Amino acid sequence: MNRQKPKNILVYRLSALGDVAMTIPAIYSCARTWPDTTFHVVTAAFCAQLFVRAPQNVVLHPIEKPVGTWRLLKALSKIKVDAVADLHNVLRSWLVDTMFLMKGKRVVMLDKRRNERSAVLGHQLQARPYVERYFDVFARLGVNAQPSFKSLFSERPISPVNMDKGSERWIGIAPFARYDNKAYPQDKMQEVIRMLVSDARTRVFLFGSRGHEEEILKSWTTASDKIEVVAGRFSLTDELALMSYMDTMLTMDSSNHHLASLVGTRVVSVWGSTTPACGFMGWGQQMNDALISGMDCQPCTTAGSKRCRLGTLACMHRLSPESIVEKLFAEPKTIQ
Repeated sequence: MNRQKPKNILVYRLSALGDVAMTIPAIYSCARTWPDTTFHVVTAAFCAQLFVRAPQNVVLHPIEKPVGTWRLLKALSKIKVDAVADLHNVLRSWLVDTMFLMKGKRVVMLDKRRNERSAVLGHQLQARPYVERYFDVFARLGVNAQPSFKSLFSERPISPVNMDKGSERWIGIAPFARYDNKAYPQDKMQEVIRMLVSDARTRVFLFGSRGHEEEILKSWTTASDKIEVVAGRFSLTDELALMSYMDTMLTMDSSNHHLASLVGTRVVSVWGSTTPACGFMGWGQQMNDALISGMDCQPCTTAGSKRCRLGTLACMHRLSPESIVEKLFAEPKTIQ
């Protein structure tokens, strides 16, 4: 098996959106460090929109969903590569890995450290950030790089909203998460919003998905004409551009946390069933901007679950709206 630095690398990470977002700092840093190596990125078509202003040696291979395993393998077999960077490490990617191994290609797989799960949940270990693990995969392939990624945008993009920011403080809020025990209670979040817009120079932008989330957010705008609903209005690329105009984003442990991180925006994050100890802190974000109630049962899961073991969501309810607003209005601090 050829152990020389590969010239063409298949980079595999299909989903989910936040997980794909976390691969970008590693992919862009390595691609810029090794301009003679081509990085063939295989990801879901929707996630491919994240790769804004990618280095020229990053080639996207969007996969429309759903696609059968045999059809996927057939499509990937046509990509001429020397090695595979499996950034997913799931059953389906193992089949992809096996196909390329049988062709004599080198394969390096993301180390998810599944055996450390109990230690993380038992407060005996803080998991290594996933972004760093992605860098490790490339290093093992011989294309190691120092983290150099700052933002998807080298300069501020055109804003998708026809609005002059002027001296206003723009705060983006993404209140939803895949699981309820990762989302701040909606009644308390509405109180956060009311407190924010009571400040004369603050405008709030609400981020979410089309449909159900969009309708909920629209119902919150009655509190003030300084609340703008972003959900359902723009493409993913335009939402990223708008996030770059935010002074601060307020998010859960969710994909929007990582999207805002990709454009260099400060994120104040709210944590419930998961905590940064699980390894999902956003790229370039500061721990002192992570709001955690500090209950003994946190974290109760490494990636989220449908139910709270206590049935109370106390970890979220203990975080007061006042404490969140205070953090949003505070000047960001850099950990030395």
